[in-house]
Amino acid sequence: MAEGGRKIIARNKRAFHDYFIEETYQAGIVLMGSEIKSIRRNRISLQEGFVQEMGGELWLMQVNISPYEQASFFGHVDPMRPRKLLLRKKEIAKIITKLREKGYTVVPTQVYLVDGLAKVEIALAKGKKLYDKRDTIAKKDAEREIQRALKDRY
Repeated sequence: MAEGGRKIIARNKRAFHDYFIEETYQAGIVLMGSEIKSIRRNRISLQEGFVQEMGGELWLMQVNISPYEQASFFGHVDPMRPRKLLLRKKEIAKIITKLREKGYTVVPTQVYLVDGLAKVEIALAKGKKLYDKRDTIAKKDAEREIQRALKDRY
């Protein structure tokens, strides 16, 4: 296991490219059937995922958990179904108030296992404009060039 007892299953690098990440939260996921077995086999995609508020609860939408091949007919059928997120009431209230503000969204940044339980890290984020994305890429390139120059120097 890596990173203090966490085994990272999937990361959403696109979220860091498309959004300014302000706060992150750890949430449990309500899974059914064989979804946990698919997650353990890295058969999950967060690329199109987002979090939506419905009835005072937070739901993980558009996250693809592929069906587990060895599962019987009790396995999960719909890989794109909405999944309920488990957070504390204060955290849910804080996230919902920010979601209702203009420009804010909540995106999943990574899925990992902690003591055998699947957790998702969700981030309160604000969308980047095209010029912000270019600026971020330019900064990363400059940092990479600096690291190369320092490496060659020693």
